[in-house]
Amino acid sequence: MPDNRVVQGRMVTPNSLAELIEDEDVMDAEAIEAADRECPECGGDVLEVGYMPSVTAFVTGWKCQGCDWSDTDRE
Repeated sequence: MPDNRVVQGRMVTPNSLAELIEDEDVMDAEAIEAADRECPECGGDVLEVGYMPSVTAFVTGWKCQGCDWSDTDRE
C-alpha cells in the first residue's frame, strides 16, 4: 500500500486520486508522487499523479492534500 496517500482526511489510491481530479472515472493511473509545488489556495502539500482519462489521452494532475484545489496539464 505504499501508493496510497491521505487527501483531505481520507486514504486515496492512484486511481481514486485521479478520479478526484478528473471528477469522473479514469482508465488507469500511475503511482502518486509528491509534487514540487505548494497549493496556490492554502499553501499545503500537493500530490501529482499521471493518468489516462481515455485510451487516447494521458494527463498529469495535481491535487492539494488539504483543500479542494486541483489542476491538470491540459491546455
